[in-house]
Amino acid sequence: MSAQKIVIDPITRIEGHLKIEVEIENGVVSNSRVIGTMYRGLENLVIGRDPRDASYVTERACGVCSTVHGLASALALDAAFGAEVPYGGRLIRNLIYGATLLHDHPLHFYHLSALDYLDVMAIAQYKGNDAGLNGVKDKILKLVAAKDTAPLTPRYNPDQYCVSDPELVTMAVAHYLKALEMQAKAKKMSAIFAGKQPHQSSIVVGGVTILPTLEQVFQYRSMLMEQIAFVENVYLQDVLTFGTGPLLPLAQAGVGGSHGNYMSYGGFAGDAEGKDLLFTPGIILDNNLATVHPFSIDKITEDITHAWYKSDKGRTPYEEDTVIDLDKKDAYTYVKAPRYEGKPMEVGPLARMLVMQPKVLMDVITKYSIKPGAVARHAARAVETILMAKKMLEWVDSLIAEMGKSNFKIHDTDHWEIPESGQGAGLIEVARGSLGHWIKVEDHKTSNYQMVVPSTWNFSPIDGNGVLGPVDKSMIGVPVPDPDNPINVVRVIRSYDPCLACAIHLIDPKSNEIKKYHIGF
Repeated sequence: MSAQKIVIDPITRIEGHLKIEVEIENGVVSNSRVIGTMYRGLENLVIGRDPRDASYVTERACGVCSTVHGLASALALDAAFGAEVPYGGRLIRNLIYGATLLHDHPLHFYHLSALDYLDVMAIAQYKGNDAGLNGVKDKILKLVAAKDTAPLTPRYNPDQYCVSDPELVTMAVAHYLKALEMQAKAKKMSAIFAGKQPHQSSIVVGGVTILPTLEQVFQYRSMLMEQIAFVENVYLQDVLTFGTGPLLPLAQAGVGGSHGNYMSYGGFAGDAEGKDLLFTPGIILDNNLATVHPFSIDKITEDITHAWYKSDKGRTPYEEDTVIDLDKKDAYTYVKAPRYEGKPMEVGPLARMLVMQPKVLMDVITKYSIKPGAVARHAARAVETILMAKKMLEWVDSLIAEMGKSNFKIHDTDHWEIPESGQGAGLIEVARGSLGHWIKVEDHKTSNYQMVVPSTWNFSPIDGNGVLGPVDKSMIGVPVPDPDNPINVVRVIRSYDPCLACAIHLIDPKSNEIKKYHIGF
């Protein structure tokens, strides 16, 4: 039987512009090609400018994860300028970032991914007496009557893995609505110290610009306690309910598993010496969880064999540039192919948690025989949200104690001026994975700048050795029993929380017919 090719363009409920082409044989994906269809080019905007501009310019790469680019850029500038961020400044940076993770992870589960696992219209069959759930039911039915069910629809048709129990679905939608409230509060938390969100204005080379008051800190702490309660009692419980219930067959089969290579840069020190890291750096190869190799920045290169950029040799980010070549032979994407010792690496919550192996996650994986894949990514994301939230509580209390000292500092003012030359890299672990910014300074100006973002690692194209990137590898073997309803394909893609966009459609490559999905009871 010949392979059938389908194209999904654009993929929705993600950030950015992404297209995927897959070939299906005997009901499973046999070949895959993810294509980044948007050119970023922000690196070119900072060349020749004051290096300190980079923290603000590079934030504009994304309106969702802007803060993390500002932080990674500041870390690179810290190294290039020789700045030593005071303990107070480091704590405030961590709290600004931590709130963005509390915003991103629940948002990803409830508002971007959960609809792939719910038969939302089962709400109509809810017969319970819970006033809150009946209120949710009435709200959704009114939207249906008004033919205004976005963003719950359009959707792919529910399959055997979709939750269809009316009470469970109604509860999940209620939590969907609650998560909207909590993500807004998380943004407000970050803005307390960041000045505003999105696109914070407080993190700069050498530290931060805000000298917080105790009133601001206690306001932040109070909102953090709300987040901890929600994450522990709602978010984690929903992920476990789905993952060990209706989705367990997908979890045990490891649908959406990649090469088995995982990477974490590590980061987020909570002590004055900068050694007590929340996230552990490390490398796992070939799914050998028993051996975590040390991480080395010197082993990172970028392959652009199949990307629309000039040059075809793997170079380090310090040496790489961003020069477009749309006529390049065999190129098909704007996404480069970063490699670690020549190997594709999956990055993100699953990679971090497998490197750290927290007991709460490993116990669930062992008890239910769960393999790395799409469902495991959701579990890892929920677990690390709790780890981050509780660590943030420690950081808040440490900040309060630090503010009581006479030598409390937030910034290294001795290293604010631009050096004649220098270079630095800012490597951090962010919601979507390992993020790195590299800068070179010459004659007091930025001479080169490169960003290697998490989705560059995960959504990288085939490299010069013919090796698939992590997402393409994750697609191989994914079940697609109905090519007109490739719900498992988008489940796997969204499990990575890509940051690369609009209405959904499926194009038939033979007829160019747009397959339309009609939603109703």
